[in-house]
Amino acid sequence: MEKITTIGLDLAKNVFQIHGIDLSGKTVVRRQLHRGEVLRFFGGLPPCLIGMEACGTAHYWGRELSNLGHEVKLMPPAYVKPYVKRGKTDAADAEAIAEAVGQPPGQDLAAVPD
Repeated sequence: MEKITTIGLDLAKNVFQIHGIDLSGKTVVRRQLHRGEVLRFFGGLPPCLIGMEACGTAHYWGRELSNLGHEVKLMPPAYVKPYVKRGKTDAADAEAIAEAVGQPPGQDLAAVPD
């Protein structure tokens, strides 16, 4: 498996969706994780950038993933929305988060294609 450099993590109550890409932007992993599998999965990965939408539990998960050596960035949902390419699904959200977190801070969202 290629080295995962960036992961978009869509948080939910019980089943989380991840979308991992490599340095070239190619999708390397796309899967669901149950709440109990999250720390085990990320603990087995080399440090990478993890993006999440800011929400009630994002700070908890951010601390836990940071403790495993990952760089975690929280983003407001409005920042991620322009990157959603298709219908509102957890998989589409995770892909959009992975794309959005890799953009330079302060990028003009109006320039992002729909």
